[in-house]
Amino acid sequence: MVSPAENFIFAGNFKTMIKKLILAGVFSISAMSFAQKFSIRPSVGYAWRTAKTISGLSKEEKDYVKGLKNGLNFDIAAHYEVNNGFGLGLKYSHYSASSDGFLLGYVNGMPVSVPVTTKDNITFFGVSGLISNDNSTTRHKVFADIALGVLSYTTKTGDVKGTGSTFGAEIDFGYRYQISKNFLIGPKVGLSGGTLNKMKFNGVTYKFDDDQKEGLHRVSLSAAATFRF
Repeated sequence: MVSPAENFIFAGNFKTMIKKLILAGVFSISAMSFAQKFSIRPSVGYAWRTAKTISGLSKEEKDYVKGLKNGLNFDIAAHYEVNNGFGLGLKYSHYSASSDGFLLGYVNGMPVSVPVTTKDNITFFGVSGLISNDNSTTRHKVFADIALGVLSYTTKTGDVKGTGSTFGAEIDFGYRYQISKNFLIGPKVGLSGGTLNKMKFNGVTYKFDDDQKEGLHRVSLSAAATFRF
């Protein structure tokens, strides 16, 4: 026969077990809810710089500059959905291009063509806001991603290295097809903007005139995958 004291102990243990089960259930639901709202979107493609080329260049110089105005574009964005269809997060992007060519120079008053190789890199890092229809029942998803942050530019020709940073913005528009609940894929178009008023070349700062400012604007076309966890 079970004593009243044993009944009391059993009831207390049973209540404790129920509380633990409820807490575990709430934690699991919260964790699942968080996981469903977190996404990572890497993309890779090609980009074209849209800033106007300075006038007065020779054909060789134009071809050389043209090689730097298109290159590989990679970016990755991570968002947490704070409201239905709206997420906040971070975005990083990287553009790289290189060109081999000849620039016109003068030695003892005589024109000569000097072979050069230049490598350019433009990086962006900033905060991002995402608008999408990811919560809709359709498998066809669209999104717009607007990010504000810092654009950094590095260019290197031989032993001369130039660097500069400025405020920049990036906007992405994309379509994604939902392969599964946690994976989507599709194309996106990106726009980047920013202008450098000054740069450092081998540690020396140079300020640009209005017609010599370095435009970092570009348009990109990429394939983007989205992973939802």
